[in-house]
This record gives sequence, C-alpha cells and structure tokens, in this order.
Amino acid sequence: MSKPRILVQLDPDAQASVFDAVVAVDAGVDHLLQYGRVSPDQVQGLVHGAIFTRGPQDLKNTAIFVGGSDVAAAEELVKRVLASFFGPLRVSVMMDASGANTTAAAAVLAASRHVPLQGATAVVLAATGPVGQRVVRLLAREGARVRVGSRTLPRAECVCEQVRQRVGSAVLEPVATAPESMAGVLTDASLVISAGAAGVTLLPAETWQACPTLRVAIDLNAVPPLGIAGVEATDKAVLRGEVTCYGAIGVGGAKMKIHGRAISRLFESNSQVFDAEEVYAIGRELQG
Repeated sequence: MSKPRILVQLDPDAQASVFDAVVAVDAGVDHLLQYGRVSPDQVQGLVHGAIFTRGPQDLKNTAIFVGGSDVAAAEELVKRVLASFFGPLRVSVMMDASGANTTAAAAVLAASRHVPLQGATAVVLAATGPVGQRVVRLLAREGARVRVGSRTLPRAECVCEQVRQRVGSAVLEPVATAPESMAGVLTDASLVISAGAAGVTLLPAETWQACPTLRVAIDLNAVPPLGIAGVEATDKAVLRGEVTCYGAIGVGGAKMKIHGRAISRLFESNSQVFDAEEVYAIGRELQG
C-alpha cells in the first residue's frame, strides 16, 4: 500500500500562502504541512524531518514546495533544501514564490500560440523583476531575440548577463524604457510582455497600436492602470486591431492549470526540481 502524499510548504513570509495551499489541496495532496517565517538556517532541520521518516522507496510520496512573496528569499531556501539532501535521501522540490515561474510559463506559452518564437523579436518590459527575468529566460531558450527592458540601462544589462550564464545561446539586447521612447523599443517587434509592478503604465496604447509588426501584447499586471494601456485584465486572445491581447486574468487560467499539474508531478519521483524551465515544460505538455 502506497504512503499518502505529503507536501511540505516552506514560506519565508510570516504566514504560509493560502493561495498555494488551496492549489496543493486541489491538486490532490493528502496532507499539507505549512511552515511560515522560515529562515535559511531552519531549512535543514525541516528537510531532514521530511526525508528521515520514510524509506527511500517511499520518498516519492513526500515533496517540498517553496513559496512566499519574496522570490530572492525563496531562492535561498531552495538552495538550502537541495544542500540538505544526500544519497537517495531526497524529495522533489518546486519553487513558485509570487507565482513567478507559473506566471512566466503561462505568458510565454500564450505568446507561442500566435507567434513562432524561434527568431521572433520580443520585448519584455520590467524585465528586471522576478517574473520578467523568467520570461526573458524562457523566450531566450525558445530562440527569440529578446529586448530586455528596464527604466535604467545598467539593470537591464545585469539581467542580460545573468540570463546568458544560464542560456548560452541567448540573443539579448538591454534597453532603457520610458513611455516616450517605446516606439523605438518596439521597432520590428512581434511580441511584447509587460511584467511590471501594479498600477504603473509602461507602454501607451497609441504606441503599440501604431507598431506595424506587433502581433501579441501580454500584460501581467491585473491592477489598473495596467502596464500596457488599452489591454484589459480579462483579455484572453482578444484581437485589438492586428494585435492579440492577453491580460493577467486571461493568462491566469493557464497559470493555475500549470501550477496544479506541477504539484501532481512532484510525486512521480523523489528527484525532481521544478524551476522556470521545468514548469514551462509541464505547461507545454498541457498545451499539447
């Protein structure tokens, strides 16, 4: 008889995310163990509690999810989790703090339905944030030429360097973005994805609507005013002129499906680590 599926939720925030807990329950987890305000020095004890209580043959029925609102803090927790494993004593791990991986995967997959990504020129606005960085990585892996946008050029250059370290074939161009300069940034682009902070407009409507090559516009901010003016949060493959538009809610359905499927997949073996690329691969399977 197989052991029940246990998900250990580690969260650097004071309270472990209710959102992530609900997704885990809906994904069929039998028992959810939640820990909030987790610091890096607490990780080893929590991990050892998970891996020492079951034999190696049963560890595929235990998994760890790292969430929270602070992506950098969550990434550090994941490093500590992986460092706590040894030999066959390990479990599968997924990181999705702030929904960064699942949101980025859903956005790039949405774009791929309408534009062949190989060789496409893509613009990512607010590319220095956690979601934006992952969007850049995924687009680069798909062979797109990516303009990496930030309000300051040095920050855009820093992201380009970080992505090149992960994706050796990446074709990236750092660009400084401001509403008045966006016409030039969009030159020859077929795709723009905005991953900016809530309530900040990064791309005026008249700018993208006047771009003759643009085919897809995706805004991942659901709080008005949106990052791409003229796109609605509920847009899901809505055609506005010649441009297919998605808003945060329009992308959200796919994001939720990817999240749930990834949680289920954690229990297929005890050796998986789901970061942006692995989550994206799961999304591609769902998309067919």
